[in-house]
Amino acid sequence: MKIIAKAEFDAQPSSRRQGSFIDPRSLMAIKNLELRARVVVEGFWNGLHRSPYHGFSVEFTEYRQYTPGDDPRYLDWRLYARSDRYYIKKFEDETNLRCHLLVDNSRSMGYGSGDYSKAQYANTLAATLAYFLYLQGDAVGVLTFDEQIREYLPARHRTGHLRHLMLALEKPASGAATDLTAPLKRIVEIVRKRALMVLISDLLAPIATLGKNLTSLGACGHEVVLFHILDPAELHFTFQRDALFHDIESGRDLYVDPAVARKDYLQRLEEHCAAARAACQKLGIGYYRFGTDRPLELALFDFLRERSHRGRKVKGTAARQRSSAR
Repeated sequence: MKIIAKAEFDAQPSSRRQGSFIDPRSLMAIKNLELRARVVVEGFWNGLHRSPYHGFSVEFTEYRQYTPGDDPRYLDWRLYARSDRYYIKKFEDETNLRCHLLVDNSRSMGYGSGDYSKAQYANTLAATLAYFLYLQGDAVGVLTFDEQIREYLPARHRTGHLRHLMLALEKPASGAATDLTAPLKRIVEIVRKRALMVLISDLLAPIATLGKNLTSLGACGHEVVLFHILDPAELHFTFQRDALFHDIESGRDLYVDPAVARKDYLQRLEEHCAAARAACQKLGIGYYRFGTDRPLELALFDFLRERSHRGRKVKGTAARQRSSAR
């Protein structure tokens, strides 16, 4: 089963004036997380001349021949006209989208070179997606983690559930090291129905295990999107003076001369990000790297475009199935 967007989403963000995006610094000045999410979603819609997106729905996975007792509503009459045979669109589920937001709550997410941290940005991104999907009538859940599970709320769509999600996301990053193995293994165990998994993390963990952990999600039929969140200082290593750097996860102190370390650091960072991107591409997973100074409307845009592209792939598969059924 693949869950896809009903409509295409090919508009480019460049079609909007850069000034129309909400500056993350101004956004983070809003104390209430749910209000921040609403501002992003409403700003996103107001910035589009027309809505190319109308929610998510479950699509059929294949056809099978009609047998007495099948619901005639699902007969494909166009296929009948071409093949002179009755075929039923086979559904695996008739619920709306189930989405689980997997949010890194490790101590490294508490870093921020500006007025807000990676954790605040990541939580706002998760809240924005939750708010958007909830308005569409989809079931949303959240799992926060560091080296272990911190908070888990199953995917639901009911009165009061969105507020519980926001409260879970508002808790500060206070864990220790980042460990993707334990939370991803746990989500595979507790989520039995196929769903969309949105992983939001700084990925400051060995990439060697990332592919294995993501493979386990895909093996269960889950679709995965990954948002790689980094601070601008981490992305560009803008430090100028010699300083004592403190690893907030391991507790180690390291004296660094930025002029000497910058080239090697940036090379290693790009290798790290390239390895993460390659692992995702190999598994057909959408990978998006975001600096925390990037407007969150763009993250929402990338999310919807990923859903639309995924939908076209599913439609192409269905078309090939129709051709083979003739």
